[in-house]
Amino acid sequence: MTPHPLATAVQRAYTADLAPEDFYRMLRLRVDVFVVEQNCPYPELDGRDLEGATRHFWIDSADSGVLGYLRLLEDPDGSFRIGRVCTSPSARGMGLGKKLMRAAVAEVRKSYAVLSSQTYAVGFYRSFGFVECGEPYEEDGIPHVDMYRDPTVTGVTR
Repeated sequence: MTPHPLATAVQRAYTADLAPEDFYRMLRLRVDVFVVEQNCPYPELDGRDLEGATRHFWIDSADSGVLGYLRLLEDPDGSFRIGRVCTSPSARGMGLGKKLMRAAVAEVRKSYAVLSSQTYAVGFYRSFGFVECGEPYEEDGIPHVDMYRDPTVTGVTR
């Protein structure tokens, strides 16, 4: 697959630092993927995007808009929560999800991190040092499993 022009740099910003147009384009991609494409009517906008510590990571293309996205939340206990990892259908297979995850893992460095993985993506998250915890469950009709990354454990392949 030929890469999109300018679709290589991961950008990062707190919500307060985002231009409204950019924030809208990120939210639009999330809704397009998680609600429309996955045919999963659920409240995608959960309010956490507006928290002061929320960070957004995305990859843009001049001609195609936001191609990949990831949200990083800071929980009250000091741990981090990675979520809303998605790629535009037109950009899948280009490694954008890996770039976004590398940036997020680098951001949390030596902190504990959690995420909720759709079960088909467990291997992807394992490659960044995440391991399953608990039993698989269904969320909004899609099988998921919770995962965590302990920064004191080595062997991350990235």
